[in-house]
This record gives sequence, C-alpha cells and structure tokens, in this order.
Amino acid sequence: MSMPKSALGRLWIGRIPLALTLFGLPYAVCTSGSRPAVLCSSSHPIRTSQTLRSITSSHCSLSTTKIWTMMSSPVLHVKARCSQYPGSNVRRCPVPDDKVDWSQSWPEYAPVNHTSPVVEKKPVWADPDIGSFSPKFNTLDGNVDRTSFERVYEVRDGKPLNPRGRTGVTGRGLLGRWGPNHAADPIVTRWKVDAQGVKMHHSVSKQPILQFVSIMRKDCGEWAIPGGMVDPGEQVSLTLQREFSEEALNSLSASPSEKEEILKRIIKLFKSSGFQVYKGYVDDPRNTDNAWMETVAVNFHDESGNSVSELPLQAGDDAGQVQWVDVDSSFPLYASHSYFLELVARERKAHW
Repeated sequence: MSMPKSALGRLWIGRIPLALTLFGLPYAVCTSGSRPAVLCSSSHPIRTSQTLRSITSSHCSLSTTKIWTMMSSPVLHVKARCSQYPGSNVRRCPVPDDKVDWSQSWPEYAPVNHTSPVVEKKPVWADPDIGSFSPKFNTLDGNVDRTSFERVYEVRDGKPLNPRGRTGVTGRGLLGRWGPNHAADPIVTRWKVDAQGVKMHHSVSKQPILQFVSIMRKDCGEWAIPGGMVDPGEQVSLTLQREFSEEALNSLSASPSEKEEILKRIIKLFKSSGFQVYKGYVDDPRNTDNAWMETVAVNFHDESGNSVSELPLQAGDDAGQVQWVDVDSSFPLYASHSYFLELVARERKAHW
C-alpha cells in the first residue's frame, strides 16, 4: 500500500507515550463494568507456531518456517483503547475490560465517531465513505484484501466490526481502509561483532548480541522497525523489500548506480532463509471499531554480514534517522515492535 510521500504517507502517526497512561473513570453513558481503568502499556498476544507455505516473488524467495499467531482467546487490546486518539483532540469513550468483547451486552455504549480530515480528503490509498460505495468484506474486493488474519469478522449496519472488540471510537480514524489495514514489517538483523569479526556476547546473559536496522519515525520521534502498508494487489514479499529500501536505504533519492547496488544487496538478503515472526492483529492506537491494523513481520538475517550490512544506512521516506541498534529488552520501540524483536531473539538464540 504505497502512500503519498508525506509525513502522513503510511499513516504511522501519533505519539504514544512510553510511560503508562491511566484512563479516568468512565462517566455518563459510557459507565459500565467492574474494571473501568485501562492501562496503556504494551500487550503481548498469546502465541503458537505452525508451518507455513513460502512467500515468493520475482525478486524474493522467502522460506517461512514459523509464525506466531493469535489463539482463540487472545489478550485484550490495550493501545487501541488509549484515552486520546493519536493526531487529534478526540477522546475515546472508555471501554472497561469486561465490555471489550462484542458478545457482552452494553446498550449504553456510545463511541465517538472520528475519521481524520486527511482520510476524508479521499486520497488514493483510502476508501470512500460507506454508502457511497459497497465494499465486499471478508474477501478479496478487487485488488483490496479485506480478509482478516484473525477470522471472519462481523459486519453490522454495513460496517465491519473490529475482531478484537470495542475501542471507544467508530469510523476510520487515521486508517484508510474499512476493516483490516494490512502492513508489512521487515526485521533485518546481523550479529554484533568486534574489530576481528568475532561475535560479541552480552556480559549478563552470555548470549550473542543481535543488531537490527531501526528508524526513528518523523511523526512521533520513536524508534521502530522500518515498515509500511501493503499496496492493493501487491505481494507482501515485495512490500517488505520496498519499505526497507525506501526507509532505511533512501532508495527513492538514490542515483541510478546506487539503486542498482541497493537492489543487488536487497535481493541477496531477501533470498536468504528467513522466518515469519508474526502474522495477525496489531494492538495499535489508530484502531477503531471499524478499522484496524494487521501485519506480517518477517526476519531477514545477514548471517555473514556481507549483504546489507555493508551498505551505508540512510534515512528516507518517513524516517528521520536510521541506524543499527542492539536487540535488547531495555530499548524502547514503537507499538508492538519490541515484542517482534523478542521473538526474533528467541528464534536466533540471542540476547534479549
């Protein structure tokens, strides 16, 4: 889903504080439930692994051997219920834990309707309003994939319902699509080595240290995995390459000779054995009752350090800065990216 090249290009918008944010008690029509307070801290989904088929393209052959997916009783989304909707002054209707699931009766529920002015301007990456067109949910709608990694989601009054439950906001917020908004997150790693090229081990865990390519987002100033939205009809494998090239290597501004070198190194790395770290719903602050984020996170590891490791990193597109960062639990990251890195460290038997 390539977006216009602007600060809102791929809608990774909204600063989410790293400190815990506590909701105030519900009031007026939103009051209900025994646990009204919501902590805006990171939430880790329940995991299981299974074998997947390979994702292939003309420039990428990805061997996906593992996937971490949601089970039937996933952890409640938390960031999707944070009090203030990102990039706005809109306050969500507080949703207590026991009222998140749509199966729980809550006739007093009065969510705030909000669609960002940016989305309302009808950019090419956004759907029109419901009523002016009739999207086909839970299927491939032309080139737009409206299926969910979670399950078949309910459609009520012509609008899709978030499969993880209530968020306190209806409409699309900052998201372009009604229903699932598909993204791809390429996690590019290498081993941290000394001057002699020997793997470095952490002094406490005694495990080898991984490094990954991290960008500082222009919109919120937080460090993140360089990722973005999947274009309609685009294979995820190509999205992963494109996003990494544009955000971490600034391929959009590169000369023809530089682009050729970048492409050669990218093809080499993305043809290497990788694994699908995660595929599913993302607990994202931009989510609403009718629009939500889902992603495929894939780890590409430069084991020998001679592919992209030798390319100079250069921030581009939506990135303010870019650098190799040690994989460590103490390093704060945007959204659920820390969780993805934890899974990578476990898979590579590296320090976390």
